Amino acid sequence: MNILILGYGKMGKIISQLAMNRGHQIVAKINIENVSDLENLDRDKVDVAIEFSQPDAAVGNIKWCLENDVPVVVGTTGWLDHKDEVSKWCKEKNGSLFYASNFSIGVNIFFKVNAFLARLMQDQNAYQASVEEVHHTEKRDAPSGTAITLAEGLIQNNNRYRDWKLRDEEEPLAEGTLPIVSKRIDPAPGTHIVQYVSKVDDITIQHEAHSREGFALGAVMVAEWLPGKKGVLSMNDFLDF
Repeated sequence: MNILILGYGKMGKIISQLAMNRGHQIVAKINIENVSDLENLDRDKVDVAIEFSQPDAAVGNIKWCLENDVPVVVGTTGWLDHKDEVSKWCKEKNGSLFYASNFSIGVNIFFKVNAFLARLMQDQNAYQASVEEVHHTEKRDAPSGTAITLAEGLIQNNNRYRDWKLRDEEEPLAEGTLPIVSKRIDPAPGTHIVQYVSKVDDITIQHEAHSREGFALGAVMVAEWLPGKKGVLSMNDFLDF
């Protein structure tokens, strides 16, 4: 396949190398320094785009793909305030948009474990739930998209919680609010912890990434799968959970 890389930071570089190792061609690598090249790109030479840029660039990159009928795999987080708008564009253009907060197969299994545990804990009022995430210091958005997905999965499956909030230790939490703690420590590629704490014991589930390669490989595998499909898709569609 001919792949367009939108965002050529650490993840973009790993994705490019893995894609080439799997026999694909990289037709262009677009970042902030050469973003004007996107307008001159021959769309007919692109089979799929993989978008791992920055929150302030993601929406424009996605819009270009949808307007040019390029299936796009999006791993950038921090732009989800625009997700409804972007999803509407996708439907209007009959496009192909695949978004995941995390492309790791292990993390997506972890999402399912989190939802199952949340249902089990629904009537256990002695326990207070929390989510914690640890990433490298170059990660700009906090909380991470993965932490938000975990929080939303917990809230959807446990009616004791109505919303989530990035934890400020000086500010008391309102009842029904799920705290998220974000830490930035190098060289951590990503650790996510869901914990239920009571006076007598704790229940903890955790996913720890050893490198970015698992995220990158998942994104390439999705890019191989996406062409020919339409609509707003997710890892539930890809993994057929």
